[in-house]
Order: sequence, then C-alpha cells, then structure tokens
Amino acid sequence: MKSFKVAEFKAPLQVFEEPTPQPAGKQVLIKVKAAGVCHSDLHIWDGGYELGHGRKPLSLKDRGIALPRTMGHESVGEILAFGPDVTEADKGDLKVGDIALVYPWLGCGQCATCVAGEENMCLKPQALGVYCDGGYADHMTVRHPKYLLNLKGLDPVTAAPYACSGVTTYSALKKVEKDFDTPIVIFGAGGLGLMALSLLKAMGGKGAIVVDIDAKKREAAEKAGALATVDGSAPDALEQLARKAGEPIRAVIDLVGNAATAQLGFDCLTKGGKLVIVGLFGGGAPWALPLIPIKAITIQGSYVGNLRETQELLDIVRAKKIPPIPVTTMPLAKANDALVDLQQGRLVGRAVLVP
Repeated sequence: MKSFKVAEFKAPLQVFEEPTPQPAGKQVLIKVKAAGVCHSDLHIWDGGYELGHGRKPLSLKDRGIALPRTMGHESVGEILAFGPDVTEADKGDLKVGDIALVYPWLGCGQCATCVAGEENMCLKPQALGVYCDGGYADHMTVRHPKYLLNLKGLDPVTAAPYACSGVTTYSALKKVEKDFDTPIVIFGAGGLGLMALSLLKAMGGKGAIVVDIDAKKREAAEKAGALATVDGSAPDALEQLARKAGEPIRAVIDLVGNAATAQLGFDCLTKGGKLVIVGLFGGGAPWALPLIPIKAITIQGSYVGNLRETQELLDIVRAKKIPPIPVTTMPLAKANDALVDLQQGRLVGRAVLVP
C-alpha cells in the first residue's frame, strides 16, 4: 500500500510503502477512489492553529495528533473486504464492490455523546485523516460499515468533498435555517462557500451575499448563484453589505475565521442576529464585549457535522440533483502540489486526489 504522510510539520509529505492492511473485527477495507484536499489539511501540515492576542499557537501535538499521519478526511472508496466480525445487519445496503463515502468524524464510540450520534463532538476524537490515517493513500480501513455511505451512482470524485465541506456547510446552514427568508452573508468563496451556495438553494433559502478578497473566487460565487458579492478588503465593505442586502442582516456564516472576517460579520448583523463561525484560519476575537449584549448577538461555533447529517446531505444531493462544486483532479503522487496550490490560493473549488 502506498500512502503520503506528514512525517514532519511544515515539511513535504513523504511516501510510505507498507503492506495493505487486512480488516480485523468489524473493520472494512476500501480501495480509495478519491480523496479531497481540505483547507484544514493545511493546519495539520503546518502543525497548529494561530490563537491571536499573543497566545502561544495551539499545536497539533497538544491536541494529541501524532506523526507520521496520513491526511485525507474527504474519502470515497470501493469496498474490498469486510472484517470477520461484520454481520449482515452491520452491512445494511453495502456489499463488496460498492462505492461509498467515508464518514470521517469518529469519536470513541462509547461515551454518551457518541451513543447519541454526535461523534463529531466526542472529547476523545479519532477522526480519520486527523487522529487516525485517512485517504491520502491507495487503501484504507474504516472502523465499522456504518461509517460508509453508499453513493448509489453519485460520482466518487465530486462526492468526496461532501464528507467535510459538504456536511460542514450543511450543518452550519441548519443553524440559521430560521433566517432563510432573508439574504444571509457567507464569508469565503472557496470549496465550502461554493458548496454552501448550492445547498442553501436546495434547502429553500432566499440566497446569500458572498464576501471574499479574491476577485476570481467572487466571480466563481456569482456563477454559482450568489445574490451579490463583496470584496471584504474594500474600505466600504460594511456599507456594501447593507446596501446589497436591502434589509437587516440576521445571519452570517464565516467560513474563513480570521479577525477581519469575524469583525465584519459581527458588524453587519442586526440586533438579535447570529454569527456562525466555521473557519479555522486563526487569530483572536475582535469584538468589543459590550456590543455583544447591546446587539443581543449570538456567536456560535460549528464543527463539521454528524453521521445523520451526512446521510441527510447525500439524500438531498440526489433528490435535488445539486450540481457539484468545481473540482480539480490530481494524481495521488501530486499531493504536495495540491496542498501548495491550496495554500497559495490558486484553486477554485476543491482539489481531489485520485490514486
């Protein structure tokens, strides 16, 4: 089995040749068909997150992430073999040869949070591609068949991002669903932003104004159906948002997550509005504390999504025939190039590695 691993933070990925694993217990062995390259992979590659306000960066070592690590949490694969303890009930509608999306946000599987179906919130995470090896490889194992969602004809390459950018934006949109009758504001027109536009329309939303400092990404957002776009670096960005919305802004989803986007997102909200922060770019909170109660603003974090939401998402994609976001396919051997392209802002949509 060939895989590309982070062997040292801030250094190129290294190629590892190892025996192809055999599934034990309730594990499932898959042959990877597609692996999305996500912005959060850059944080793993880099080794941490900037916290701002002079704080020491949050290192991945502090979060319990050990090296070497095969990244890749947006994976699709062909089922090759089930472990010896897998029952027919465990398999559900799956069989050898099926193509399935891997749900990667695993927890310990035993705590009350996991039992309630909220494994993405587990305090002992075992996420694939983060805490355990993921899809930057030609084969991988998955802990249990329930984490494999049958694609039933969906294209493996364009479906791979649903495991992260898809379910992340879907879960964030559900948090502002009550405000779908008004224009919402979305910061970031990368893979997540374009995904959010498609999902918002399918979920019955009025639409979104998209903010991005990159003209090419704003153009992509307009092509994807944004109501309007705004250059977040413009000195009159706040005034533009108010004018283009045409009514009080009640909901903002920040898919970037830096001090500038958080501030502009906060400032553009009306009284009683909600700011949902998804992005992990880094920095410190910029708001004046008295304004939070004065404006009665809700600030909520949104971290990926659960297994149930991922299945809901795939069902919506099929039922509504949601068009995929732009995808650039690259061979697995170009994993380093894909990360650099993403880091340098050269990608529109998503890069997907194809072993």
